[in-house]
Amino acid sequence: MSGPPDLGAGPSAAKIVRGVARGGSAPQAQVTARQQGKRAALLALIAGYVDAYAFVKYRLYVSFMSGNTTQTASQVGQAKFADVGHSLLPIPCFVIGVFVGTVLAHSNFRHPLRVVLGVVAAVLTLGIAASFLPSLPDWVTVLLLSVAMGTMSTTITRVGDQAVSVSYVTGSLTNMMQHVALAVRNVPLPRPQGSWDTHRWRARLLATIWTAFFTGALLAGAALPRVGAWTLLLPICVLFALASVSRRPNPSG
Repeated sequence: MSGPPDLGAGPSAAKIVRGVARGGSAPQAQVTARQQGKRAALLALIAGYVDAYAFVKYRLYVSFMSGNTTQTASQVGQAKFADVGHSLLPIPCFVIGVFVGTVLAHSNFRHPLRVVLGVVAAVLTLGIAASFLPSLPDWVTVLLLSVAMGTMSTTITRVGDQAVSVSYVTGSLTNMMQHVALAVRNVPLPRPQGSWDTHRWRARLLATIWTAFFTGALLAGAALPRVGAWTLLLPICVLFALASVSRRPNPSG
């Protein structure tokens, strides 16, 4: 069974090789990878931004499920059962978001990436609305933000031939340092997409994604004390703008 399509992906490595064999231009793969990398960094910035907003306001994560898993398990171990629900809630909601994003990716929409980004922006908008309704408990906003981040995590999973994640950065740091170590040892990259595709290039890509996530969290931490729930307005606007220019057709169509 094949995995879900990468909505932000460009030509596959096999297609690039075939294109070069027919006289195609390998630099086009580099241009495509750069575009993918910029989009991945922007989405990572949004993920870090929303995650920091949730952490500062609700003391939990809506993008970093490892943190919620650790916190939930430690609370169970300490018999702090009253706190378990608070830490556990984002996990199933995030998973539901992944399910929704994957279903949309396999839909018949002409522009699935546009649809997914629009859905994420709409759910975040509902999160703002929920924050301003005193009759609604905080867990409603947490639910919405977690679903949004789970959905967004399905948008870009590869840049060129490099696996990436826009919603958490532990894997990015691991892969980055593996590429650095292999570059130091002058180990050749298996099946590069061109002369530009090296361990150093991939390490820089992953470092950029980590930096974007860090920057997003920093911006949200600075904005929340000043504008409150309106802090989420920035990622919503960015997502709608990104959706409006994301016109890549459905890979199956």
